[in-house]
Amino acid sequence: RPPGWKIAAVLLVGILAISFGSILVRLALRASGDQSLAFSLVMSAGRLALAALLFAPGWTRPLEGRAGLPFALAAGGFLALHFAFWITSLSYTSVAASTALVTTNPVWLTLRGGGVALLGGVLIGLGDSEGGGGANPLLGDFLALLGAVAASCYFLLGREAQRRGLSTWAYVRVAYTAAALLLLPLPYLFGGGYGGYPLEVYAYLLLMALLPQLVGHTSFNWATRHIPPVLVTLAILFEPVGASLLAYLLFGELPGSRVLLGALILLVGVALAVVGGRR
Repeated sequence: RPPGWKIAAVLLVGILAISFGSILVRLALRASGDQSLAFSLVMSAGRLALAALLFAPGWTRPLEGRAGLPFALAAGGFLALHFAFWITSLSYTSVAASTALVTTNPVWLTLRGGGVALLGGVLIGLGDSEGGGGANPLLGDFLALLGAVAASCYFLLGREAQRRGLSTWAYVRVAYTAAALLLLPLPYLFGGGYGGYPLEVYAYLLLMALLPQLVGHTSFNWATRHIPPVLVTLAILFEPVGASLLAYLLFGELPGSRVLLGALILLVGVALAVVGGRR
């Protein structure tokens, strides 16, 4: 196992990277002028496909640890669900609410702290329903929660894939590629496609692949190889703080007091789940 300072440093870099995820989604939504489900799926698939292409040279090497391959493929399926749910949620609810709810992974991993987290979630929902949360806040909040459940399965399966012999690089190569292949056809099923958007949309997709995906998710996947996933999700709790601050600075997006209070209570509940999970 690497020294603790190295694990902490990698997690810090990952937190900084994923904090830009929701911001880049919002920028792409503004640049495209398209709030449809099809475009949300374009962003989900595009982010993962570009990340998978960046790892493509690794396919020239033999794949070791094949016993972990089924787990990596299953993790890719849940990763696809995570992004389909979460990125779509940002079309309907605020960055603060979405990122607070999507980082409830420890609750689903341990089921401890669930009561406190549930209270926070209820307050977020009530605050969003009073306005200021987005086009359809309750739908967005629900989608973000589904994204959290899918992410929990993704982290657990990813840890098992690496325990069974896959290196971190081999694992993420398989998982990102599997997720991209699942998502790529879906925009066409909902009347969308990958062409005809302004150039800045594609620039934001590339940044999504480089920062939150390549740097952020890969950092967390590496960390789950060495420490329990529930501890990795403790670090991810800082994402809503960074993302909400960036949303305020860039978009002037300031959720209502009830949403902020709910987010705080929810994160406390999630932290309790982490402590319980460690014990």
